[in-house]
Amino acid sequence: MSGRDACVILLNGEPYRGEIPEGGAYVICCDGAYKWAKGRVRIDETLGDFDSLDEPPVPAPREVFPSEKNETDGELAVDRALSLGAADLLFYGGEGGRGDHFLGNLHLLYKALLRGARTASLVGNGATYSLCGGSRRFVCTRGQTVSLLPFGGDAHIMKMRGLKYACDDLRLMYGSTRGISNLTTDEEFSFWVESGYVLVIESREEG
Repeated sequence: MSGRDACVILLNGEPYRGEIPEGGAYVICCDGAYKWAKGRVRIDETLGDFDSLDEPPVPAPREVFPSEKNETDGELAVDRALSLGAADLLFYGGEGGRGDHFLGNLHLLYKALLRGARTASLVGNGATYSLCGGSRRFVCTRGQTVSLLPFGGDAHIMKMRGLKYACDDLRLMYGSTRGISNLTTDEEFSFWVESGYVLVIESREEG
């Protein structure tokens, strides 16, 4: 992911310990994420209510939102990214921490796709979570654990390639665990989601 039609969003969950290659993307830092992100990645905009921060962020926010509001800072960042024309959204720091916020952050991927984003993924220390509709190809490590779960309703997957348990006509029912713990058989895998949305969880060993 690179270019000005892409946006990196830094969240105040478990601090992300890996490299954050922004690749020319617009970078939005939400509230307390500034504590772990400053000095590690270029920040183009700070955003939020700043109730989790004890120092003024740089750059200064365009607006300070009230702490009592209907949206999380992450959702405000999604709205901001989409208003700027971002097509690819990549989140860091949204895994771990409070469970309600983590689940909410996964729903931000759903909101992004419903609002017209091309891709939406959350990169955590233990896994990468990507919400997909249509055709997608992933670069991976052979033997990597990958789970495919329907999100927001049932999903129908066609033309699955590069996975041990592959199927060209797989219907995943919302509430079922059938798609958990597949394995990659090559250095890439791909599939076509004919209907619905699929949450792809690429697990990895922490190092």
